[in-house]
Amino acid sequence: MPVLSSHLEPVAAVARLFDAVRSAPSEIWITLRDEQDVAADVAEVRRRVEDGETLPLADYVFAAKDNIDVAGLPTTAAHPAFSHIPERTATVVQRLLDAGAVLVGKTNMDQFATGLVGARSPYGAVSSAHDADRVSGGSSSGSGAATGWRIVDFALGTDTAGSGRVPGAYNRVVGLKPTLGLLPLDGVLPASPSYDTVSIFAPDVALATKVLDIAAGVSELDPHSRACPADVPQAAPVRPRVAIPDDASLVSLSPAMREAFAGAVRRAEEFGAEVQAVDFAPFLEAAQLLYDGGLVAERGWSFGAFLAEHPEDADPSVATIAAGAMAVAGVSVIGAQQTLLALTAEARRRVDGMDALLIPTAPIHPRHDELAADPIGVNRTVGTFTNFVNLMDMAAVAVHAQTVPGEGEFGISFVTPAFHDQVAADLAARFCAADPGEPLAFSGGVDVAVFGAHLRGEPLNGQLQALGARFLREIATAPTFRMLLIEGEVDRPAVIRSADGAELPGELWRLSPLAVAQLLASIAPPLALGHIELSDGSVVLGFTASVVGEERDITDLGGWRAYRAVASV
Repeated sequence: MPVLSSHLEPVAAVARLFDAVRSAPSEIWITLRDEQDVAADVAEVRRRVEDGETLPLADYVFAAKDNIDVAGLPTTAAHPAFSHIPERTATVVQRLLDAGAVLVGKTNMDQFATGLVGARSPYGAVSSAHDADRVSGGSSSGSGAATGWRIVDFALGTDTAGSGRVPGAYNRVVGLKPTLGLLPLDGVLPASPSYDTVSIFAPDVALATKVLDIAAGVSELDPHSRACPADVPQAAPVRPRVAIPDDASLVSLSPAMREAFAGAVRRAEEFGAEVQAVDFAPFLEAAQLLYDGGLVAERGWSFGAFLAEHPEDADPSVATIAAGAMAVAGVSVIGAQQTLLALTAEARRRVDGMDALLIPTAPIHPRHDELAADPIGVNRTVGTFTNFVNLMDMAAVAVHAQTVPGEGEFGISFVTPAFHDQVAADLAARFCAADPGEPLAFSGGVDVAVFGAHLRGEPLNGQLQALGARFLREIATAPTFRMLLIEGEVDRPAVIRSADGAELPGELWRLSPLAVAQLLASIAPPLALGHIELSDGSVVLGFTASVVGEERDITDLGGWRAYRAVASV
């Protein structure tokens, strides 16, 4: 349910919202919108709904990290001297506003999105929503905490080294880090432009994927934005193969955190995952390149010159990183890029055939005093398992696993190849024993109706599973179809148009465009794919027949499963 109660008038609902804002630590925010302006926006959204508009995010409120532009509100990137008021709202925010979501404010962050701890800000260090002595995680610290406090329904962060995942673990929420380019970056201040993405925090996987669905899509204003390829999988396999780091790669975890990870692996096995430990060395070596190699030069390009001119209010750790980044030689950048390519190729060989990685999101959950004693070292340890993901062009969904007594929050991440975001989301939802929600429309899937041997539990359903297809719902045809029996090695039905037809039960599945082509190639005559009208008036692709002869008519039995029940007697 949305944070705003639809039973309250906008002013009363927003008053309750701002009571929640005031009851939580003020360090979460850099800029809050005026309460009356938020109430006016809520009233306008409800008016639009009453006028018949479909607004999937009506009554939802959200926050945006303060390196994402919103017209009329200052963007500071957690540096007061950088503050400016943009004239244009970032595309990713505008798409959410157009869908009915209402913005509450801009959240605190590690300065210039450089850090994984949430304490590198002159606006204050942000704490975990569940432990004031421990950090919220960064750099999207305020967005993670605002979601963890349930002040907002969801929040936008950014992620380069793990900033969209670590705060998820530390605040017991979902951190969804999509494939690079799925969420447009125009209006988003770069940190390392080759490896940046907007990220999403939400209480559950279903809402996170809903937000992704709405916000994703190519923007002509963002040269980094990408469309999904034709072979993007629409679902995780029933029995996914999941790689985990070998014992030697888990040395950064304490015994208690290692046991927490072992418990997470057991939960994955319980929902059907086939787990295999792999040598994780190439991933861990690549992770070090982001800050300790030539790739850090991108930070210098993004904000190094500004910090050199405006040392006031600069966080010492961020200033040190920026100064080092500005001194990197061009040949070092090329060397790091080539090393990364080689490590990525080796890493992919080691997980060939796997559907996902299951890894700790962070090996530690530091206290504020531990961070103060070693700000660089602690931050580096937090990023052990996150830094490589964007460098290797992968997607990830982070979820909370458990609270470890005396050591804080522990979370895990499912990491998948680029554009396999739905696989990561499905596995995360299974881990949380939750409904993953509707498929992601941004993936460009094609809906196909099946009526016989491809139904769930029937002999050819495995073909759909192998093609990465996703079950949507049970359906029925319009009452203008009849079902004929096609006998063979595997009996199949043919659905044909007829003036004296009936509503025939079936299922709707979503496949990638390439999977549809592969399915079509596997269909033996007289079956074919054609347009099928459904009982709700929609038209989809479905199994029909191109040519029929003297096949047996089984329409009156009421569908394929009913026929099978009779035939087995």
